[in-house]
Amino acid sequence: MEVQIFGVKKSSDTRKALRFFAERRIKTHFVDLNERAASPGELRRFAQKFGVTRLIDLNSKRYAELGLGAARLTDERWLDKLALEPLLLTVPLVRWQHRLTVGLAEREWQSWIEATR
Repeated sequence: MEVQIFGVKKSSDTRKALRFFAERRIKTHFVDLNERAASPGELRRFAQKFGVTRLIDLNSKRYAELGLGAARLTDERWLDKLALEPLLLTVPLVRWQHRLTVGLAEREWQSWIEATR
């Protein structure tokens, strides 16, 4: 089992996700969104399951700085903006095979681990 985690090192939820899998000796591939942005295609995969609005961290400092509270963008424009501005994302974005989660989802991750046993 190997999971892919998209996040930023400063995010406490991203660090919790990394620690969750490390404590269970699950191999992780961490993508720091500050160093390498998620592709719009990768974000689209999460958006198809959860919707674009679920990916946006409405409480983030960056969201307020950019004044996006009144923004009315199409889903496609939001995906482009999220690819350019990773601090707008709700992190971590975690993927294992075709299963996805947005944010801290330890119960879901535990079910993935149990499914491999």
